Amino acid sequence: MNIVKPSIPKGTRDFTPAEMMRRNYIFDTIRSVFYRHAYLPIETPSMENLSTLMGKYGEEGDRLLFKILNSGDFTQGVNFNDPDMSVNKLATKLCEKGLRYDLTVPFARFVVQHQNEISFPFKRYQIQPVWRADRPQKGRYREFYQCDADIIGSTSLINEAELIEITDEIFSKFGIAVVMKINNRKILSGIAEVIGAPEQVTDLCVAMDKLDKIGQEAVCAEMLERGICQEAVEKLKPVFCFGGQSNSEKLASLSTLLANSEIGMKGVEELTTVLDYVKDMELTTEVEIDITLARGLNYYTGAIFEVKAKDAAMGSISGGGRYDNLTGIFGLKNMSGVGISYGAERIYDVLNELNLFPDEILNPVKALFINFSDDDEPYALQGLRAVRKAGIAAEIYPDHVKIGKQMTYANNKSIPFVIMAGENERNNKTFTLKDMNTGSQEALQLDALIERLK
Repeated sequence: MNIVKPSIPKGTRDFTPAEMMRRNYIFDTIRSVFYRHAYLPIETPSMENLSTLMGKYGEEGDRLLFKILNSGDFTQGVNFNDPDMSVNKLATKLCEKGLRYDLTVPFARFVVQHQNEISFPFKRYQIQPVWRADRPQKGRYREFYQCDADIIGSTSLINEAELIEITDEIFSKFGIAVVMKINNRKILSGIAEVIGAPEQVTDLCVAMDKLDKIGQEAVCAEMLERGICQEAVEKLKPVFCFGGQSNSEKLASLSTLLANSEIGMKGVEELTTVLDYVKDMELTTEVEIDITLARGLNYYTGAIFEVKAKDAAMGSISGGGRYDNLTGIFGLKNMSGVGISYGAERIYDVLNELNLFPDEILNPVKALFINFSDDDEPYALQGLRAVRKAGIAAEIYPDHVKIGKQMTYANNKSIPFVIMAGENERNNKTFTLKDMNTGSQEALQLDALIERLK
């Protein structure tokens, strides 16, 4: 009999207890900030109808969707010899469902389906996994968690400012120094207008979104490949030179560049308003206008954000923006929203690289009760129940084995205290507390033991 070596798909991971303690620290920290800003939790299914997902993320996003084969005879009625049968068309014939690519499109679908049950503006947060059929590499996985906060049903730019404030709180709690880059899709539409390529704003955004990864020369080459003419690409080059200016200088330069574009000037106005709100927030996070920030998702229509760690070599660890038409695709028009997503995996990698995880999160169990014998076990269990009732994480070794083995167990789990509840302790109505770091021991009555452990 051949034994198949167990494995998991590339781009997915198992998590050990230590890793899960760190991950839960990330989720709990982010969740606490969401709660404080009055965002409420929802969840949506892992799979969505493919019709819900397709066409919302651009050409590349559609390609990266994990599609689920229909059950039963999924080939029935499919003409594989049809010369017009493209890969995407074939996928829609064989697959009715797909794994969610992000949390925003399912949220828009949720809002439309539950519009009579929720009050607008509706503020929600969602912490769930998403899947992308991407090539796995550092900081990029096929299954990963996103932590999203959105507010929908309001066009007020206070909401953009609040998301910046939330971002500042989250990364301040983590101790990660970050820069938040901000732009506006209307500015990018204005740029497309003034360079003479108004109908190719999507191609412009998709190419510019890769600037950090492939550089200016390759971005220009991709624009030419996408059909943007050489003259338009040449007119675009001054935009790449906005670096080094202050936010106010960039806004002034944009006002000059986009003076003849109504939509472009609207974007400048919105960006100015958001930054005016931010001035009064006393943030520790640096907020920087980045004219080349495009974000590749098709549904953004206004402000767009991206957050990067200053002290770690990592791509964006958070991003989001304003979307005006997403629910309209599902039949609910005039429902503008804005949201931001925090990538748990990348935040984990940054915290790990910078050694910023608090030590105490890896040692949740404070004490181990030694199990001496059948006679002593009830007394130890009585003490264990009292300690747990006081809110202290503790356990008892379940078997009567040599004390050395039980001590080794405590050491292996980094349990800081061991509690002896043997015959002497039982007779004296005490417990002997041993500090595993110093080796010191002291006999304590139950109330004193609990206070000492606290």
